[in-house]
Amino acid sequence: MSARLRGKVALVTGSTQGIGRAVARLFVAEGAKVILNDLAADDHSQALLAELGEDNALFIAADIADESAVQAMVARGADRFGPITVLVNNAGLDIFAEPLAMTAAQWQRCLAVDLEGPMHCSRAVLPGMLDGGGGSIVNIASVHGHRIIPDAFPYAVAKHALIGLTKSLGIQYAARKVRVNSISPGLILSERVVEWLKRLTPEEAQRQIDLLPCKRIGEPIEVAYTALFLASDEARFINATDILIDGGRSQLYHD
Repeated sequence: MSARLRGKVALVTGSTQGIGRAVARLFVAEGAKVILNDLAADDHSQALLAELGEDNALFIAADIADESAVQAMVARGADRFGPITVLVNNAGLDIFAEPLAMTAAQWQRCLAVDLEGPMHCSRAVLPGMLDGGGGSIVNIASVHGHRIIPDAFPYAVAKHALIGLTKSLGIQYAARKVRVNSISPGLILSERVVEWLKRLTPEEAQRQIDLLPCKRIGEPIEVAYTALFLASDEARFINATDILIDGGRSQLYHD
């Protein structure tokens, strides 16, 4: 690897599986110290920490919807590795409901994790970034933040708002050298998607592949490489921008 993140300290939320795990692995390989996060410690977090090594990574369990827990996580991570210079807001929650059937608890939890969580994390790391002369925040949004399909409520609402948060924070702190960008993945072969595909018939699963112009589903590492670029100094003039990683799917006129 080329050590593109040497000297940087990164917090990656939701980092024990899927896209988050791919990001954490790649960031460590490129020289960063990484704070891993999920709701609770489990076999996935223990295995990832053992793989990356305690000299390079620290796992902290925290619910990003809890602002006090986020503040404590950031303080602990900074005590271990130094001020956080890169934040990847990857943790998220899929809630899909028909609006009239959706419960208040579903609405509140979706917005708490998918929108308020990234805001809590950003507010926690921003003082250190501003005092240290800059940093990079990368929000993992979704193609659902660009295109609407039925029965994807309120997830799409939260992801549209997350892209708005990205642009607003990016402009707010641009002159102080903090860049805020987002990535909008399409269908990516995370563990969650693999399990979903297994529940489909072979014909239904093939239909999902056929909908993609490239005729294949994306891989977590393909999102991770974009996060690496945005986190690195190579992207120092990219700010308040969203990058779609969906194989061109969202550009099709038909479904």
